[in-house]
Amino acid sequence: MRADNSHHLRAAAQHRSEQTRRRAIAALRRMDATGKPINFDNLAREARVSRSWLYSQDDLRSEIERLRERNRPAAPSPQTPDRQRASDASLLRRLEAATNRIHRLGERRTAEILGQPTDRDTPNRKTSKIFGPC
Repeated sequence: MRADNSHHLRAAAQHRSEQTRRRAIAALRRMDATGKPINFDNLAREARVSRSWLYSQDDLRSEIERLRERNRPAAPSPQTPDRQRASDASLLRRLEAATNRIHRLGERRTAEILGQPTDRDTPNRKTSKIFGPC
């Protein structure tokens, strides 16, 4: 008759279970400390455990959900009402005006480099005098 060695199998299974749990907890702490997104899939990969195992661990599951909720980005701000938004035509006109201004400034810069007289794009402004501390 063979000796009953089932206690060795139970001890090995218990040891594997404890190691798996330690890996999952360590990975969860690492992810939280480094700011990595925490969810079941990412933690399962990081800890090299199955997602189904994570779902079956009530305490880990609630901690994952708590951390996931805590790190969730804030709700986006409400959109601007339609009547306050710029129309496509308005945006196009603004783009055209900016493009024209850039073109004129480029021509002016080229003329300055070549020493040619320029038509100023903006009026001459007098600089204000700087006085000492008040």
